[in-house]
Amino acid sequence: QVRLVESGGGLVQAGGSLRLSCAASGFISGLNAMGWYRQAPGKERELVAGINTDGTENYADSVKGRFTISRDNTKSTLYLQMNSLQPDDTAVYTCNYRRTSNWKTVTGYWGQGTQVAVSS
Repeated sequence: QVRLVESGGGLVQAGGSLRLSCAASGFISGLNAMGWYRQAPGKERELVAGINTDGTENYADSVKGRFTISRDNTKSTLYLQMNSLQPDDTAVYTCNYRRTSNWKTVTGYWGQGTQVAVSS
């Protein structure tokens, strides 16, 4: 019922910045949580950042101070501003829409993912 389309990925040099966008469409409920996950080659998918149902934010320890998550409810769009990118940030980043803020659970709707590659 909810479609998510990510954009903004690309190739950047270490120390550079990118801003990812996730456009949501469909039957969007008033109460929800949205976040960004990533999966690097040979690694499990992990939560990068999420906006909880109460509006508070969660960040992975590895990105705190470098990444900022935000959303524009008018445009139904989720953003991830990524600064000071490092090669370890290389991954496919996927947008997630869900009803709860239990970020370790696999639930809700998922986008197709956008590739972020950081060169050294």
